[in-house]
Amino acid sequence: MEQRTVLFVLFDGVQSLDVTGPVEVFAGAEHHTPGTYRIRTASPDGAPVRTSSGLTLVPDGSLGGAPEPHTLVVPGGEGTRLPQPRLTDWLRAHGPTAARLVSVCTGSLLLAAAGLLDGRRATTHWLFCDKLARDHPAVEVDPDPIYVRDGHVATSAGVTAGIDLALALVEEDLGREAALTIARHLVVFLRRPGNQAQFSAQLAAQTASREPLREVQRWITEHPADDLTVQALAARARLSPRHFARAFRAETGTTPGRYVDRVRLEHARRLLEDTADGIEEISRAGGYGTPEAMRRAFLKALGTGPAEYRRRFRPSPAP
Repeated sequence: MEQRTVLFVLFDGVQSLDVTGPVEVFAGAEHHTPGTYRIRTASPDGAPVRTSSGLTLVPDGSLGGAPEPHTLVVPGGEGTRLPQPRLTDWLRAHGPTAARLVSVCTGSLLLAAAGLLDGRRATTHWLFCDKLARDHPAVEVDPDPIYVRDGHVATSAGVTAGIDLALALVEEDLGREAALTIARHLVVFLRRPGNQAQFSAQLAAQTASREPLREVQRWITEHPADDLTVQALAARARLSPRHFARAFRAETGTTPGRYVDRVRLEHARRLLEDTADGIEEISRAGGYGTPEAMRRAFLKALGTGPAEYRRRFRPSPAP
């Protein structure tokens, strides 16, 4: 098997976990299958860099002397806010030649500044999605997934999503069992699907300011199988359906129906991951009523059915 060089770009203000998380994944893969990966790090001038948390990282050398990478990884951090021209010039020259071009968190801002995301779908940390879209209108920014693949370019959301993406790349190279072994070693799930939302349903929506609406949000979360129509929820909030729907959207940033859909999907997903309950039982517990209704919801939101989701993402029992 051909050995792949994985090159991590370092710079002052880099987020340490954006580097060390994926590095540990690729290092674990090399330990699992020796000769698979050669991991290298490089800064613009070869000098040590200070991370945003204050740690100092010592690179293997300079970008000018770095080997041509198979997989080029650009982490994020505070140092991406005002990209160094020297760094973006190097990325512009070398990014297109990498077999895989990867960013973690706000590393996508560097790729975009180098023109490497133009015409592509990409994501980044949720807090910077608006900035990425505003500063680089040629980039199709998707704020929801934890990572996005578009051709040979892969971009991921905040910090730990870089681990998910690295595991996906290892699975692509070495197969599911290798990636599962590494995930177990790192005590992480193999693996969150790339189109999983960056936030849980509760965090994705704002918390309503008025107590009746907050109580409705709690009720939805705790009773996903109940009658959660607008009429039923409005009665619980002691508001007319029209007033309730308008107030809920104004205070949470989403409609009642969409909020219910997210909560039900998240509840069903967790049951598939954490229990041995049957699909029919989970569909009832999640408020879908029938397995077919749940299957349609999963296909629409995640691009995969419940059974396949469980097969891929439920952790295997420890040996």
